[in-house]
Amino acid sequence: MARVAVVGSGFIGRAWAITFARAGHDVALWDEDPHAPHRALDFIASVAPDLAADDLLGGANPEALLARLRVEKTLSATLADADHVQENAPERLDVKKAIFSELDRLAPQGAVLASSSSAILPSLFTEQLGHRHRCLVIHPINPPYLIPAAEVVPAPWTSAETVERARAFLVAAGQAPIVMKREIDGFVMNRMQGALLEEAFRLVADGFASIEDVDVGIREGLALRWSFMGPFETIDLNAPAGVRDYVERYQGIYANLFAQMQRRVDWAGPVLTQIEGERRAKLPTDHFVERQKWRDRRLMALAAHKRRAARDIGI
Repeated sequence: MARVAVVGSGFIGRAWAITFARAGHDVALWDEDPHAPHRALDFIASVAPDLAADDLLGGANPEALLARLRVEKTLSATLADADHVQENAPERLDVKKAIFSELDRLAPQGAVLASSSSAILPSLFTEQLGHRHRCLVIHPINPPYLIPAAEVVPAPWTSAETVERARAFLVAAGQAPIVMKREIDGFVMNRMQGALLEEAFRLVADGFASIEDVDVGIREGLALRWSFMGPFETIDLNAPAGVRDYVERYQGIYANLFAQMQRRVDWAGPVLTQIEGERRAKLPTDHFVERQKWRDRRLMALAAHKRRAARDIGI
């Protein structure tokens, strides 16, 4: 059992708190807004019964999960005995620099200091720190208590021991770490998601498909395989003799497509009016919260199904 400090208790912080408490760790929550940790606890209490119903609390009941969470009034008290620190402050470089300076000063020297940053390279906010070897990014795909993949991104000076501790910590908590060899803008997930979104915007802007048709192509097509296989395993199984056979058969098709993809569509340009109009016709703004709850319950059901399928069919 580890002692975890969750610094920043908004959407990402509260989701990490569930993940770590479910793994049996003691979790301290803190936020500059003193009301945020209590709102986080209220949210956790509201979703815990559904998680328990889908057997997504690691065998614990909601009361046991909540008992592992506590709110601290000061950052120093939150960090006092931490083994792992997960920072979830706003996505601004000046904020990251300031908070990591405090984390490095106040946290025990043996603690791993991890940021949930989705875009800021760890080298940009840890270079000046005295113990920068223990700093890195652990970027979740939100919410991490339902989506296990998390990117482990070292700065150039992050020690191999820190990377391995972060990887092992995530695995023990039921997560699936993506361990990067070195940092790059966008990390892994945003680069892959960005490539898909670029093409989605192009197809709509150029009048080839509606946004619903694009969404159908993913949710009723590619995502069905991608929900339990990655792109490399997909193509390895999609040719009689495996990945080399696939490349020999189909690389020419994709080489031709790639030449057509070297043009950006401005996401905020005229196409946005069309996309927003189609989305608001399908989902009015006042139905957002209801639909977000639907999304999370579908994710719970999918996570429960994947766990059963892994047990009954194999990984």
